[in-house]
Amino acid sequence: MKTALLTHADGLLHVTPNGMPEQVKRLAYIQRALADLDVVRVDPPLAQDAHIAYCHPQSYIDYVRESIPTDGFAGLDRETDAETFLSPTSYNAIWRAVGGAIKAVDMVLDEEVQNAFVAMRPPGHHAEQSLPMGFCVFGNIAIAAKHALDHHGLDRVAIIDFDVHHGNGTQALLQDDPRVLVITSQQMPLWPGTGKASDRGPHQTILNIPFAPGTDGQHAVETYRTQVIPALIQHQPELILISAGFDAHQDDPLAQLNWSVDTYTQLTDLITQSAQTLCKGRVVSVLEGGYDLDALAACARAHVQSLIKAAP
Repeated sequence: MKTALLTHADGLLHVTPNGMPEQVKRLAYIQRALADLDVVRVDPPLAQDAHIAYCHPQSYIDYVRESIPTDGFAGLDRETDAETFLSPTSYNAIWRAVGGAIKAVDMVLDEEVQNAFVAMRPPGHHAEQSLPMGFCVFGNIAIAAKHALDHHGLDRVAIIDFDVHHGNGTQALLQDDPRVLVITSQQMPLWPGTGKASDRGPHQTILNIPFAPGTDGQHAVETYRTQVIPALIQHQPELILISAGFDAHQDDPLAQLNWSVDTYTQLTDLITQSAQTLCKGRVVSVLEGGYDLDALAACARAHVQSLIKAAP
């Protein structure tokens, strides 16, 4: 039982306009940072539309497919500021990002590996049912959660999102399903403006943890210890999924939290230790944000090293 790394060169083909924070170099830096680690390397497959349909209607899936341009860029956002773009070679990247999350769940639940990290792009935690948003096209981790429940027959799963921006899409896609506990910490105030602590969802299965600008990593770790871990224990998940955004790092240009590389090590250690007690150590982590390239690479490496440490 080891750690699986699911990544693919197709993730480099989702090209975005010059100046966009969500860019090809993000994945290139991560792939280099993880190149020497002792992991099981797996090519993420292309997702089937039936997988994506766990969370999105076929009309939206078709809209995305039909919006891929033959040249240049196509803006995908319908109701938000233009920030989610497609290029002629985006299809495989988008469908493999979902397929990687699905495959990682299969591998962990089939006991082929202990845990897994899916290093693909574009990210997914802002995408709502029929609305692309914040660089995100499909709800990769929400789809993975539904797959674990509806295909593998689990009764309860949990998602922990430590990206600096609120996972509004994950919450919107899953808040009506009482089988899923969605825990998300985020800087507040910050785009997209959602994620208040008072918003618990219709089944009280949403735990939003806002952090004020300037919050340091040690405060974050202690908050996870006192709020997140007890919530996990109460929910008793059979699988823990992580929306692994690394943009709370102090060097990230899009936010103002003061986390360090070691913060991500400590948070991952906390989560994997809880997983060992609650769900046989079964963890699937999926890449979200992180926009300072050097910090992103260092944090992703620390995160995966912690996953490796947790694999017997």
